[in-house]
Amino acid sequence: MAKNLVIVESPAKAKTIERFLGNDYVVKSSFGHIRDLAKKGLGINLANNSYTPDYEISADKKKLVSELKKDVKNAETVWLASDEDREGEAIAWHLFETLNLKNTNTKRIVFHEITKDAIVHAIQNPRSIDYQLVDAQQARRVLDRLVGFELSPVLWKKVKPALSAGRVQSVTVRIVVDREREIIGFESTSAFKVTAIFNVTQSEKTYSFSAELNKKFDTADEATAFLQSSIGVNFVVSACEQKPAAKSPAPPFTTSTLQQEASRKLGFPVAKTMQVAQRLYESGHITYMRTDSTNLSGLAINTIKNHIITTFGEQYSKVRQFATKSKGAQEAHEAIRPTYVDNEHVSASADEQRLYDLIRKRTIASQMADARFERTTIIIDCPQAKNTNFAAKGEVILFDGFLKVYMESSDDEKEDENVILPPLKVAAPLSLHTMQAVERFTQHPPRYTEATLVRKLEELGIGRPSTYAPTISTIQKRGYIVKEDRPGKERRYKTVTLANSRIQTAEKTEMFGAEKAKLFPTDMGIVVNDFLLKHFPAILDFNFTAHVEKEFDDIAEGKLQWQTMIDQFYKPFHASVDTTMETSERGNGGRELGIDPESGKPVLVRMGRFGAMVQLGEATETEKPTFVSLPKGQLIETITLQEALNLLYQHDDKPLGTDPKTGKNVYIKIGRFGPFVQLGETSDADKRYVGLMKGQSPETITLPEALKLVTLPRELGEFEGKKVEVNTGRFGPFISHNKTFTSIGKNQPDIFTITLEQAVELIKQKREKDEKRHIKSFPEDAKISVMLDRWGKPSVYYNKKYFRITSKQKPEDVTLQDCYAIAGVKKK
Repeated sequence: MAKNLVIVESPAKAKTIERFLGNDYVVKSSFGHIRDLAKKGLGINLANNSYTPDYEISADKKKLVSELKKDVKNAETVWLASDEDREGEAIAWHLFETLNLKNTNTKRIVFHEITKDAIVHAIQNPRSIDYQLVDAQQARRVLDRLVGFELSPVLWKKVKPALSAGRVQSVTVRIVVDREREIIGFESTSAFKVTAIFNVTQSEKTYSFSAELNKKFDTADEATAFLQSSIGVNFVVSACEQKPAAKSPAPPFTTSTLQQEASRKLGFPVAKTMQVAQRLYESGHITYMRTDSTNLSGLAINTIKNHIITTFGEQYSKVRQFATKSKGAQEAHEAIRPTYVDNEHVSASADEQRLYDLIRKRTIASQMADARFERTTIIIDCPQAKNTNFAAKGEVILFDGFLKVYMESSDDEKEDENVILPPLKVAAPLSLHTMQAVERFTQHPPRYTEATLVRKLEELGIGRPSTYAPTISTIQKRGYIVKEDRPGKERRYKTVTLANSRIQTAEKTEMFGAEKAKLFPTDMGIVVNDFLLKHFPAILDFNFTAHVEKEFDDIAEGKLQWQTMIDQFYKPFHASVDTTMETSERGNGGRELGIDPESGKPVLVRMGRFGAMVQLGEATETEKPTFVSLPKGQLIETITLQEALNLLYQHDDKPLGTDPKTGKNVYIKIGRFGPFVQLGETSDADKRYVGLMKGQSPETITLPEALKLVTLPRELGEFEGKKVEVNTGRFGPFISHNKTFTSIGKNQPDIFTITLEQAVELIKQKREKDEKRHIKSFPEDAKISVMLDRWGKPSVYYNKKYFRITSKQKPEDVTLQDCYAIAGVKKK
């Protein structure tokens, strides 16, 4: 075994580093974190306000940890070489603790690029673990677990089961919801924009150029009147101004600017950008990709300068050092750049080469001279209208500078401004070729793309370079936000044209509002956002979230003790959780749209267990309401009464056919809990119905599939003298036995083929789990008990629901009357 053991996060990184070190070194990978907060329960000890994390080795890392411990025993020196940010520092500390390392023979090394020089320099300059960085990472992990652990059960009880919330994710959802509401409330107005094409003859050559009027007209009549007054007018150049201008290059990439530019130029989602950049870094092609610094090292600047002078000439070189604007920049100390700027191509995949090319060109351009322009503005007064003139603007590139290599993209869709104008002098006569007034409309604020959302998060100080991509991915996975293309709509607009002293009006059509890869909130995202904003405004406050990031920075700098920071947050937050659990109403985003003129029943729209739906009528003893799901793209907030009625009457009972055994009709219907199959007529006393299973659609289900469903429930036999049945319900397939229910999971036997023996085994497994979670029963009332919920929190279990017990009560001391009060059960 080699004398030196180097431990890094990833095998790809290990492979690259191994090339630079001699036979005395062996490089192993930890494959990321080797331990995390315990999955069972909270994973944090709240006693005495210590907030001590309860770490456990991940199940898939136990074998790896054993192997690393053997390697440690055989090594004289252990080098912890995880990344240089807080997450990397925490990985190094977890390795130190878990592998029982000693300070005497353990060294911490960091580098922001994987090159031989950087690795050798790191080996020559080791340091100890920075516990302030570790504390900052622990504070983030503990705070996020506390928020998610406590908020999620509130959402289960008050909004919908299986929902979850997070500190940064919930604020990010709010940003998207707020923008959607801006768009919903936006009222577009129109005005007529006037442009003219002028001709000028010089040296027997005729030039044409376009100019725009400095005034817009509210109505077609006003625009027409202006064009009418322009007939026969002798237009001349009133002013001609030429000014020099310069444009400077953008700084080299930070994490957020790389994500934004890769989205604009390459069409990469932010998660993909980070995956590709990670591979480039681990292969030694670029510096560390999680950074909010625009700094470049002196060595890098000199290398880039030499490359520019050699390739383009001295006039193209201009040394620059960009100041980092990001508050609390802490991830790394240099911008993202190529490790060897002379390498135009790298041995990599197509995506890696494209991203590398982007990084390399941006880095080179940042050290190049300004581009110089000559900008020309021509003013043409309108004698027929006071204070009115046409303006034509153009520019000519005198020296391309950094533009020879790279031009930064923009999220704004602007027309090309590089217009070349003919050489003109004041008082030069002009000939009007055409003049046109076109109706243009104001545009609503743009929806966010992943890239512009990253920019917004950075502006607000929410999150850090390492959190942008996972945050945006998480809110999409949870179904709070969707990224979609949506088609545009058609609208009419008017034009008024003056040509050959004649005016013509026309009405044309155009498509507008098409969206490409934009972020839209779902109904569930809006409902959850509104509920959290109402009951936990601090969690969703932008300033609060940014302040928390500042406190993490203070912890990293040793200015704040992390348990103090957590304690100041947790106590009032936990009190809000308890209050909300006990006093708040359910959140379903519901609203009444009006009355159905045909039936006279109220029409409502709200969130149900299976998503957003329209409801016709109220539930009574004799009649059930009618339900229909909202289609994709339709929101609870914007649906109208007419749209809801159209949905209701489009979804009349769908007949599938006839059951050959009974001769009864088979229907697909939409009910309160979603679509279901009904065998027989609604008036039949022996009708049967069963809900569609996951993956089945009311639009595509076939008659044989429906007939298979109505064979449920299936009786399998008896166990302990009680009947065992399988069926499907609103939560999926399940086994029924002695008034208890056992879910059948995805990787378990099929509901139509499961045997009695398999069902009994699942029943026994559930009992074992329940016994471990069970805390207390009451002989006086077997329907109620005290047990741990799925998050390991003490709760009252009653009527198939969990009701959280407050932290002030010890679960073993809870009485039956306490349970009734907690569960809201009225008993005499």
